[in-house]
Amino acid sequence: MDQGVSRLGKVVLLGGSGQIGQTLARYFHGRGVEVISVSRTPHPAPWTTVAWDGKTVGRWTKCFEGADAVINLAGSSINTRFTREHRSLILDSRLDATKATAAAIRSRKRPPRVWLNASAVDIYPHTLAPTPETTISGYQDTGAMDSTTPESWRFLSEVVWQWEEAFRMEQVPGTRKVALRTTLMLSPDQGGVFRLLSTLARFGLGGPQGSGKQFVSWIHHTDYARAVEFLIEREDIAGPVNITSPQPLSNREFMRLLRQAVRMPIGLPAPAFGIQLSSLLLRTEPVLVLKSRCSVPTVLQQHGFTWSFPDWPSAVQDLVLGH
Repeated sequence: MDQGVSRLGKVVLLGGSGQIGQTLARYFHGRGVEVISVSRTPHPAPWTTVAWDGKTVGRWTKCFEGADAVINLAGSSINTRFTREHRSLILDSRLDATKATAAAIRSRKRPPRVWLNASAVDIYPHTLAPTPETTISGYQDTGAMDSTTPESWRFLSEVVWQWEEAFRMEQVPGTRKVALRTTLMLSPDQGGVFRLLSTLARFGLGGPQGSGKQFVSWIHHTDYARAVEFLIEREDIAGPVNITSPQPLSNREFMRLLRQAVRMPIGLPAPAFGIQLSSLLLRTEPVLVLKSRCSVPTVLQQHGFTWSFPDWPSAVQDLVLGH
């Protein structure tokens, strides 16, 4: 992480109890920033925690006054089966939190300077080609709705498009807006994706998943937090930004380097039909593993952001040591 004290004064995190929220809270708190974490289930922390219901404007809006940035990360987990009930929860929770954030900003005499709203690289179609922010202008243009794409994959793309559209349409005069098209953020925290993948690799189960040809876009947790701070400080950046490393790689290579880092020479592959079966048993969806995500961070690169861990070999070594 960056050393020294940040120039920022106050950052508010909505949905701050999740893995990304905790990562950002620790980072900014360590940099001397006043952190206020707003969530449905606030827990004691070294920073201020406030409760909200994710959709109703209430007393929690007072913490927006004079903030340097509000970062809305709220939304129900997609790591579940896409039943009708869960689909409604996944979409509505994101739209409700976005609308409530906008209303809270408009209610302040001294509104936040910038509003960063979570989004995802799942707005892009399944592709092996690099996808910068300029790849699409909206969900209808992605090609993600063609007949060859599994319906559950189309659902995720549609959710992200509607989420960004809701964010784009909200008027918050005087507050800059940035859509954080986040990829797979990897940290050694308990319960995170990296913990699961590295454990599988250590037990010899870290082979390629599906064909292994699908691309993995990823980012080290340190670079995620640094990129968010960079976007807060850069007043010339607005709109969608891919929050990824500059070097996506194939699933096959991603898993090979992970096995190498944990010193496991073998890794049993997980064929697509096996992933589909295990997804049923684990109550999740195959799209989380099998869809190719090859997003590249063109906006960050063009504005001079530098990564501490730009490539997977250096990142995975650091993550294994942190584990």
